[in-house]
Amino acid sequence: MTMMKTSDYENQDATDNPELTKKDLRRLFWRSFQMEFSWNYERQMNLAYTYAMIPILKKLYKKKEDLSNALMRHLEFFNTTPHIVTMMLGVSAAMEEQNAKDKNFDPSTINNVKASLMGPLAGLGDSFFWGTLRLIATGVGTSLALQGSILGPILFLLIFNIPHLIVRYLLTGFGYKMGTGFLQRLQKSGAMGSLTFGAAVLGLMVIGGMSASMISIHVPLKIGSGEGASGVQDILNNIMPGLLPLCAFGIIYWLLGKEVKATTILLGIAFVGILGAWIGVFGA
Repeated sequence: MTMMKTSDYENQDATDNPELTKKDLRRLFWRSFQMEFSWNYERQMNLAYTYAMIPILKKLYKKKEDLSNALMRHLEFFNTTPHIVTMMLGVSAAMEEQNAKDKNFDPSTINNVKASLMGPLAGLGDSFFWGTLRLIATGVGTSLALQGSILGPILFLLIFNIPHLIVRYLLTGFGYKMGTGFLQRLQKSGAMGSLTFGAAVLGLMVIGGMSASMISIHVPLKIGSGEGASGVQDILNNIMPGLLPLCAFGIIYWLLGKEVKATTILLGIAFVGILGAWIGVFGA
């Protein structure tokens, strides 16, 4: 970050408040990729958020004191889904521009808006990007990777990152143009909750599909003897294909809900697998 002398600020006209341009918003977009690089336990994304806002604030505030106050504003606690953080950055840029032009504007509303919207945005972003898009990308990539195809990891990265980059870029300008009015209307109408719920349902459907295709359980036991013996696996498949993977997934989910340690679950799965193989060999 280049440093400016105090005299540089004092010699500039305090009433000269330039308009933010598309170039400024593009810089905001490129700087938004640092959100998780400086994540900290005390204020989480605050350092990266301030870093992204620095070019905007330098352009809007000519006095050193005003710039210092603006920087301190954005060093407050902030955290949301990093893929849609440009929405809040655009809103903050619009509000900072209004604050620089209007002497009667209350600067505290900038942080109030950030605090009130970062939660709902995080719920929407987490549901879509972490809970839905990542699972879809993982399902496609894992299926191909298990077949030995190099397209597996490539498609995983493309399926997840292409939509993410497009959304991140579009939300920069969208947040700036719409300001806070659109998000507030979305919250009041209840549409934000509907969108979050829909994304969560879609994510659970993807998880269910992955469970059925990725979990393989075979029961070697047979009922009867000779040529008339019927395999237990065939009987279960006739009742409901994928019944055993569904039961296994449900049991593990239940155990995790009871706060059973993952290592204990893995050891249990290994024991059941060894026991099943022993029964199969013994039975044969």
